[in-house]
Amino acid sequence: MKAWILEDTNGPESFTLAEVETPEPGPGEVRVEIVTSGLNHLDLWVSRGLPAPDSFPHVAGGDAAGKVDAVGDGVDGWEKGDEVIVDPSLSCGECDQCKHDEIVYCDSFSILGEHRPGTLGEFVVVPTRNLRPKHPDLSWDVAGTFGLATGTAYRMLKRARLRGGERVLVVGVGGGVSSTALQVARALGARVWVTSRSPDKIEWAKQHGAEGGFDSSGDFSKEVKGTTDGGVDIVIENVGPATWDQSIRSMRKGGRMAICGGTTGSKVELSLPALFFKQLEIIGSSMATHSQFARAVHMVESGGVPIAVDSVHDFERLPDAISRLESGEQMGKMVIRR
Repeated sequence: MKAWILEDTNGPESFTLAEVETPEPGPGEVRVEIVTSGLNHLDLWVSRGLPAPDSFPHVAGGDAAGKVDAVGDGVDGWEKGDEVIVDPSLSCGECDQCKHDEIVYCDSFSILGEHRPGTLGEFVVVPTRNLRPKHPDLSWDVAGTFGLATGTAYRMLKRARLRGGERVLVVGVGGGVSSTALQVARALGARVWVTSRSPDKIEWAKQHGAEGGFDSSGDFSKEVKGTTDGGVDIVIENVGPATWDQSIRSMRKGGRMAICGGTTGSKVELSLPALFFKQLEIIGSSMATHSQFARAVHMVESGGVPIAVDSVHDFERLPDAISRLESGEQMGKMVIRR
């Protein structure tokens, strides 16, 4: 099959279109012929060795939708031609954590396209537990791109114990997780504000339900407090050092901050008095459980969480899509169409 592969971790320019062996499904696995897939910042990080793939050549990519092409031994309930959405969260499926749908705590937990060949090829093989049926009314462009970001955003808000009517600040709106977090939080009954360095992205967010927006490059915490009567209940953070202090200061007493990444770096400084005097919580979150992913799929399919598509790129033009993602100019998901 054709696939975009990495032979090293020298950055996004390392992606090369090549012929690789078509994967075969093992027991309990299904091979999916991919119709659309989506890019995430994870693909950029993997290309830089953050983390490095276990072996080369490596096929990146975590999001995809397509049609069942072949099934392994012992597979029931899936047939050739079934239209499916791929859940990118992988685990052993056998430990106590997995049996209780706490797969994010499995010692073997990983992400499709990170430690296992991913979706930037013509086919991908996954366990049956990583498939959800695609609703016929859901477009392929959305079906193949929303999963990783929407599942991540949904889990972050659940980990932060969001209650209806609470105030949420989404930092760095424009990327996949942050844009989706705006929509998921609203669907769960929250009032939402955003930050961005881009006035256009703030305007987009307001058009899609945000009550207001603030310039990420400034001291936005003062504006947040003034606008929200003292601060927000929850901050959704994946920017890191560039916004960390302001995000901490934007929380009211008892506030919770959920974090899924750090696009501007991996290390921050924390003022302990602010943490304990204000009774704040800092909550790490990564990906989603299978049931949370299923809930995210339902929210998208029902129209409760609309997914913004930034642009659509032919499979052979992947470098163009990667360049746009790396520029930070995108507003929504990047579609790779076969």
